[in-house]
Amino acid sequence: MKGFAEQFKDLPDYILKITYQIWENKDVESIMQYYAADIPVRSPSGVIYGPEAVIKATKETLHEFPDRQLLGEDVIWIGDEENGFLSSHRILSKATHQKDGVYGPATGKKLVYRVIADCACRNNQVYDEWLVRDQGSIVRQIGIEPKIFAANQIQSEGGNDKCSIPFNASTIIESKYVASPQSTLDMGQDYGSILKNVMDSPTNIFQENYDRAVRQEQAGGMTGYGRDEVENFWMKLRSSFPDARFTLEHCAYLHEKNQPNKAAIRWSLIGKHSGNGLFGPPTQADVYIMGICHAEFSSQGIKNEWVLFDETAVWKQILLKTG
Repeated sequence: MKGFAEQFKDLPDYILKITYQIWENKDVESIMQYYAADIPVRSPSGVIYGPEAVIKATKETLHEFPDRQLLGEDVIWIGDEENGFLSSHRILSKATHQKDGVYGPATGKKLVYRVIADCACRNNQVYDEWLVRDQGSIVRQIGIEPKIFAANQIQSEGGNDKCSIPFNASTIIESKYVASPQSTLDMGQDYGSILKNVMDSPTNIFQENYDRAVRQEQAGGMTGYGRDEVENFWMKLRSSFPDARFTLEHCAYLHEKNQPNKAAIRWSLIGKHSGNGLFGPPTQADVYIMGICHAEFSSQGIKNEWVLFDETAVWKQILLKTG
């Protein structure tokens, strides 16, 4: 690849190899080589800037979960050598909660959870990143409900007036990434339209666009099977924020030989917690949800779907409103 080290044969190879080098080989300092000096890394919990901050966060995670394995399930990517690339990397993480840290006193619990990272890359570096970790799944496996974890986090950070604020609608960060031109007929745009219709006007969407045998890996570490369980999951999310604005932030589509067609969507849901649903009775709290989805298609529609957002960041926004 033009601009990349010879050891990397293509973008997925680059993403998978540097992830392994940093996390499992524990070559954390190589982040200085692979991350741009001014990179913003956005996540539902907030934003950090620069490779030094990424190194600090990585070391904190490895301290708490020293045996963490990052199994790359897929890399859905678009772009080219001239304009750069965008990868959407879905990771299945295995780890043991061995040391005290962000998630509280060590429990010895063995965890399995997912992360999806959207990384803009060029010239052998990641220069922009959006990261969604399934915090709800992590804390539940440790033995804490997401709402309780968020409340404890606010308290440990000094209370409402001093704690860190999750990523929200006023978090404005200019991105140097410019999406590559894509056909309006590609499956990334199609999947984006499906999700937008799910959130805006769900009539018949599931019957028409999801395979009858669909499997959905849901935020929180749950799995749904069949159209009815998929519809129930999406409607519980929507019912919590019935008037919120659903926005497609990025769409990508990948077609590879001997592989199912795939799509990756990054999205946001912005509005008030004004309904009953996944997050309890309405509080009128202003909420920003950063989400990333992956999908695989059969001839009958979406066959496999992965939906990630951070429940603890949502609860933190609600609790900062309600006290």
